[in-house]
This record gives sequence, structure tokens and C-alpha cells, in this order.
Amino acid sequence: MGHTELSQKIEDYALIGDCETAALVGRDGSIDWLCWPAFDSDACFAAILGSRRNGRWQIAPSEALTACSRRYLDDTLILETRLETEGGSVAVIDFMPPRGKASDIVRLVRGLKGCIKLKMELIIRFGFGVNIPWVRRSEDRSAVLAICGQDMTVLRTPVETRGEDLTTIAEFEVAAGETIPFVLTYGPSHLAPPEAIDPERAFAETEAFWKDWCSHAKRDGAYHDLIMRSLITLKALTFDPTGGIVAAPTTSLPEKLGGMRNWDYRFCWLRDATFTLLALMNSGYTEEASSWHNWLLRAAAGSPANMQIMYGIWGQRRLLEWEAEWLDGYEGAKPVRVGNAAHAQLQLDVYGELIDAFHQSRMAKLKLDDESWALECAVLQHLAEVWDHPDNGIWERRGQARHYVFSKVMTWVAFDRGIKSAETFGFKAPLLHWRTLRDAIHRDVCRRGFDPEANAFVESYGSKVLDASVLLLPAVGFLPAEDARVRGTIAAVEQHLMRDGFVLRHDPREVSEETQPIEGAFLACSLWLADAHVLAGDLDKAQALFDRVVGIANDVGLLAEEYDSVAQRQTGNFPQALTHIALINTAHNLSAARTRSEKPAVQRSQ
Repeated sequence: MGHTELSQKIEDYALIGDCETAALVGRDGSIDWLCWPAFDSDACFAAILGSRRNGRWQIAPSEALTACSRRYLDDTLILETRLETEGGSVAVIDFMPPRGKASDIVRLVRGLKGCIKLKMELIIRFGFGVNIPWVRRSEDRSAVLAICGQDMTVLRTPVETRGEDLTTIAEFEVAAGETIPFVLTYGPSHLAPPEAIDPERAFAETEAFWKDWCSHAKRDGAYHDLIMRSLITLKALTFDPTGGIVAAPTTSLPEKLGGMRNWDYRFCWLRDATFTLLALMNSGYTEEASSWHNWLLRAAAGSPANMQIMYGIWGQRRLLEWEAEWLDGYEGAKPVRVGNAAHAQLQLDVYGELIDAFHQSRMAKLKLDDESWALECAVLQHLAEVWDHPDNGIWERRGQARHYVFSKVMTWVAFDRGIKSAETFGFKAPLLHWRTLRDAIHRDVCRRGFDPEANAFVESYGSKVLDASVLLLPAVGFLPAEDARVRGTIAAVEQHLMRDGFVLRHDPREVSEETQPIEGAFLACSLWLADAHVLAGDLDKAQALFDRVVGIANDVGLLAEEYDSVAQRQTGNFPQALTHIALINTAHNLSAARTRSEKPAVQRSQ
């Protein structure tokens, strides 16, 4: 079967997870994506990147639906999907309890009205949808085991199941007031099957976990619900054992529908470090901010010359990229990539992100490891030697290295924050050397990265095209928002990078094999423009951009990486941490600016 049998849009999915991995649940009651037991494991449900034969788990009425709606239960990651037919209605409640001895997916089918016939179809396919497991009953016949290589899943339900065409099937009825549970558990195949859990108790414990976690948030009246859903999503994308935060739980959802810009985002990027810290700290989550900082410290430990732009959830460095050729891709968008070759690129901006993140942590009075300053000094010593080298830039361009303006600005940030930390906290440092370098970089960027004809900072030295990352210049403190060059840059972005009210990250005037066909609008960039407007005092423009991005979130508040304004669909990996982080920060910035009670949070401690 080809990709055409699956017609779900990216925004038709919702997220469930246990803070070590996550699954995508479609409106049709099908779990079409799950990597088990961790975010970066092989997928055992990969239907979203192919067909049902690549693995999925569907529970749905046997007869035609007359209505479908869904929601998260209050401030939790428990998903309730209400399905109605002419015969009645049911609620399918999906969740993953916070990781205990094993990892479980619980699906509770609750009868709401009448009596409905339903069908359960479980297709386990390990190895990203290609490896068919050996399926058998447990010795006491209370469970169905699927085993392949190192992996095992265990299905427990009171409903009678049968095997049919390499699929586990169940047909059953649910009457109003009844609840029928299904629990799927992962375990290593060389061990005994994981113990059964009580589904209703797991529901109560999961609900309590999320409500307790959400109770620690600082309340932001105007935007509390929006911020809370984004924070829950960010927590769900955090790998609890290490504190690392994945960019997204998926791979190869296309940036351009039908295109080739399909990347694996199940890793942790340093470029998101400071934004992540600000989002967590400004929302009251200092423990999570500390965990993220400590992950950064461990991942970047070692020779600064070997520092990478991204790491695995455990801090792994080797993220080799390969293609799963047997998968048709989402709506035919091939190739499906696993791993990410960009991990080996030189991106100078990550040095600035790292030093800035550590400085923000200190200013927020997070308790830092004693080794932090030694690492920062080593990083700055290395950066002094390489800051003027060309690199691949924040957008990980796979062509020839260039002198990207944003990369150079972030090397300025690295020395600026190193100086500020040394001055504020009394650390020993070669301040004269650092100040000399900081000033030299600033002059270099203003001379070679600014185009007087366009009255704007451009993508790279000598370039005539724009790049949305330069919108961050006032946010990082390189120049004030009222500077004529910053205002000119904002105006140029509005003229050349806006499409249907959203901001593109690449200039459509640049014609190259890499940027054609042009991808969707990069949602974080639209929010960065909103932040620039906040700092410039134009709150109405900022509010309009913020509302536009919020307006294209799906029915349960989730956002992908990009938005195709022509097709009016979300594109790219989903849900995207950077988009939700940017939404949190812009919401805080708007709220702070409107109340005038504090400096906008986007203006980092400088």
C-alpha cells in the first residue's frame, strides 16, 4: 500500500509522552508514530512516514463517524478523543504514565452514550516500520507478546484478540458507563515481560503528576493557557534522565510538502539553549532550567574545538545520517532520514549560545557547577582563534561555508557575556584581551554585514539577501532596537521575508538549488519579529504577529516548525520545541511590556 492511504495532516496529530519518549495520536484514533523506549530509538509505529503496514495502533468505531472532537484534560498530557456515530458515542483516553519500571501506553475506551461497536488494530513493526515481530501469547494467556531482536511489547486487555494478516485484531462493544482498557508496554526482549499496571490507577497518577507539575508555573493572566500548553509540550520533549530537550519527537516530516528537506529532529540543539533557559526560568521552572544547564555543561565538556551544534539525548556525539529507503515518506516526501549529518558542521553561533546560557543562569541565581567557568574560559580561548572563520550558519546550510552575520554576532555575544560574568561575579579572566576582541567583532559585523543600500543587516558578508536570524540582533544586545540600522533591518524583513503575514527564514530572492522550492514560513522567526517590535515599542505589530502564530496552532494547541500559508497547513517536524519556546517568550514579553512592570524578558541579562 502506498502513502495515499493515510490522509492525516500534520496538525491532525496530538502528542502523548512519558518524558522519555512520545507518540503521535491522529484524529482517527490511530497512534501513527512512536519510538520506543526513548526519543532516539527506532520507531515501532511509523505509519505517519509510510502506510499502516509500517506500524500503527488504531482504536475506532466500526461504523461511520458523525462527529469527532478532542482535548487535553485540563493542564495535563492526557488526551481525550470523543467519537460519535449514529449508535452512540465513546471517549478514547490516551496517555503515557510518567516512566516507572517500564514504559506504557494506556488507552481507555469509555462509553458515553448508546452502545458502539469498535475495532482495535495493532500492527507492531520494529526498526522504523520494517521488522515484523514474532507474536505469541504469554504463558498464562493474559497478554500478547511481540518480540523482535532486542525489543518486546506486551498488550494487555480484557477484550479477546486474534491474529490476522500479521496484525493483532479485536472487535468489541462498549455501552454507556463502561470502560475497557488497553495497555501496551515496552520491555527488553531478554527479560521477563514487564508487570501489569492498573489502568485506572495509572490514569489518576498521571493526572496528579501533570497537575502538580503545572502548579509550579508563574501565572501570566493574559496568556496563561497558551503558555501552559507550550510548557507542557516542552516538558514532554525533555528526556528526564539527563535533562536534554529534543527539538521534536519526529523525523522527516517535510519542511516543504512533497519535498526533500526532511531531517531528523530527535536530538538536542545548542542553538536553542538560551531561549530554552529564558522560557523555563521566566515561567518558574528553575529545576528544569538547572537540568538543561547541566546537560549543556556535560555535552560541551571536552575540547572546545570538538564542540558540536547538537548532541544525542544522553550527550552522544556521533549521530550518523542514513535513509530508510523502505518508507514512502509523509505524503510521499522522500527521503526519510535517520540521524543528522549536520552534527559535524561548524556553526560559530553555538559558542555564543553556550556562554550566554551560562551567563543567564548565573544572573537568575541558578546553582552552577564549579567547572562551568573553566569550560567557558576554554571555549573563549578557542573562539578567539576561530571567530573570523566561515561556517555553516544557524540554518545548517549544507553548501559552501560563509561568513554568516548571525554567527559573527553570536561570537560577539560570547565575549560580551564572558566579560559581564567576570565583572559581575569576580571571576579571573583576560578581560583586556576579551574586550579588544569583542569590539573588533562588533566593528567587523557593522562594516561587512550591513548593506547601506538596503539599509539592513544581510545574511552573510557581501550578500545582498536577507536572513531572518538578524532579527535577533536587538534581543541579544548587539544593537539597541531604536538604532536606525536595526529599524532598517526590521523594515527590510517586512518587505522581503513576509509571506501572508508570516516570516520566511530564507530570502525568496535567493535562487539556488538548496532553497527551491521554497519551504514554509518558519514560525519561530515570526515570533522573533514580534519580539523585535516589542523592544522597538510597537506593541500592536507585535501582538498581530503573535496572534497570527497562535491562530494556526491545532485544536489542542500544538505547533510544528513551519507553516505553508498557501496550503494553509503546518509543515516540518511536530510538535517543535523551538516554536513553543518562542511562543512562551513572546507571550512573556508582550505581557511584561503591556504592564510596564518589568523590562521585557526577551532583553537578555546583559
